[in-house]
Amino acid sequence: MASAAVVAAAVAVAALAAFCATDPLRLGSMVDFPGFEAYIVDLPDPSEIPPHADARDRLRGAEIMFRGEVQGPESVAFDTLGRGPYTGVADGRVLFWDGARWAYFAHASPSWTAERCAGPKASTSDYHRNENICGRALGLRFDKRTGDLYIADAYFGLLKVGPEGGLAMPLTTEAEGVRFNFTNDLDLDDEGNVYFTDSSIHYQRRHFMQLAFSADPSGRLLKYNARTKETTVLHRNLQFPNGVSLSKDGSFFVFSEGHRGRLSRYWLRGEKAGTADLFAILPGFPDNVRTNDKGEFWVAIHCRHSLYARLLSRRATLKKFLLGLPIPAKYHFKMLIGGWPHAVAVKLSPGGEVLDILEDSTGKVVRSVSEVEEKDGKLWMGSVIGPFIAVFDYAMAP
Repeated sequence: MASAAVVAAAVAVAALAAFCATDPLRLGSMVDFPGFEAYIVDLPDPSEIPPHADARDRLRGAEIMFRGEVQGPESVAFDTLGRGPYTGVADGRVLFWDGARWAYFAHASPSWTAERCAGPKASTSDYHRNENICGRALGLRFDKRTGDLYIADAYFGLLKVGPEGGLAMPLTTEAEGVRFNFTNDLDLDDEGNVYFTDSSIHYQRRHFMQLAFSADPSGRLLKYNARTKETTVLHRNLQFPNGVSLSKDGSFFVFSEGHRGRLSRYWLRGEKAGTADLFAILPGFPDNVRTNDKGEFWVAIHCRHSLYARLLSRRATLKKFLLGLPIPAKYHFKMLIGGWPHAVAVKLSPGGEVLDILEDSTGKVVRSVSEVEEKDGKLWMGSVIGPFIAVFDYAMAP
């Protein structure tokens, strides 16, 4: 028998559906995906999650920079000379801060034009209509040897562009005959091999909310061999694989699974080479991961797991029923994140232990963090759905 909480949730969502049914566009509900499936998510039990929290909400002390000047800056990178930041924005370009203004650096789409792709837009959702044409640069990494910038573009695959920028050159767009549908993040080793994620073979990035709700397990972890130019699948059947970051010694890399709220470790050397194991359990939905100079890992977490997320995680039938109602995705999204956008950043040791956690639990200053890049004692935080980059002086934080 369904619990009282399940019944209450069903009644509330059904009432919301009746209200939303008057919207003829449905704003991207799952009704637009006939035959969709909903899957069980093996969320960690609350008792398994380290009981860490930032009672002081220290991220409220962050400085919000470039508000309104960059839209949806997912990744933040600095070049081999320390210049930047560089970031990919919602209109498909990679921009860089030249010390006085944001300037164009690169783009992935050969069809990109200012008339079609750029211009004054109110939010990232306004860009979704042309994302598949204009591109969407997500993960960014510089090759320390060559100065080339490697780009994981959600629609155009894995690319690289030289230190002078311009139209990026595609390196790979498919594996095993299956085209990348949502290239997300990457890292590269000292030999130029690239490890990267394709978050889903069924949902594109412009439908990331639908992917988040359905928990589609078609994501893949991949490797591009710089010498042979071949792309191989290292791990498959993943639920929203996202961030990737190598360990300082290069013996393994970690990757996040957004749905399952955890980091896994993929071994590159040693007796376990070619296998993956659990690295860390997280309190919410992780995005990118970045390694600092000490070999510690910063994990950006969009939000903590909500009661709604836990309620539906192991009830695929109920989830499919609720998602099948003509409810705009943004309402499910609000319930998924617990009602309001907030932010969590977790620092892990090279062994996966929690070293620190920073939060803005109500999103008063920082919200929906997608990456945390540590440079010279400061944390540069991107937000794939926000119009800003947040900077937190971690070296001076109490």
